Amino acid sequence: MFELDIRSRKPIYEQLTDKIKEMILYGILRPDEQLPSVRTLSAQLTVNPNTIQKAYRELEREGYTYSRPGKGSFVSPAQQGSLAIKRAELRGELLRLMAEAVYLGFTDAEIGELYREASEKRGEESGDD
Repeated sequence: MFELDIRSRKPIYEQLTDKIKEMILYGILRPDEQLPSVRTLSAQLTVNPNTIQKAYRELEREGYTYSRPGKGSFVSPAQQGSLAIKRAELRGELLRLMAEAVYLGFTDAEIGELYREASEKRGEESGDD
């Protein structure tokens, strides 16, 4: 379910939060679906349970998940207000990255191709072929 790169400079908890966010955004994890328990995921990934717990806390802080005492962590239902905020933040980040891409010489065609690749990848991962 989750693949982590132990040689990456990116902390493991950030890799995990990014992967879970991606799975939520692509519809692989549905609203109110339960995430694997900290112990289960820790054993599966051979990662310290505290690292998993840190990732889950970060996801909850950002509004991607919620927890129920004694039950575990669940995917939050999409809320229009928080979704709009996330979209605005992502738009700003994309503009920054696009400006950098233009500076580095990316053409309109190359940027368009990157968009198509991302769109195709989303379709493949959510099974919308």
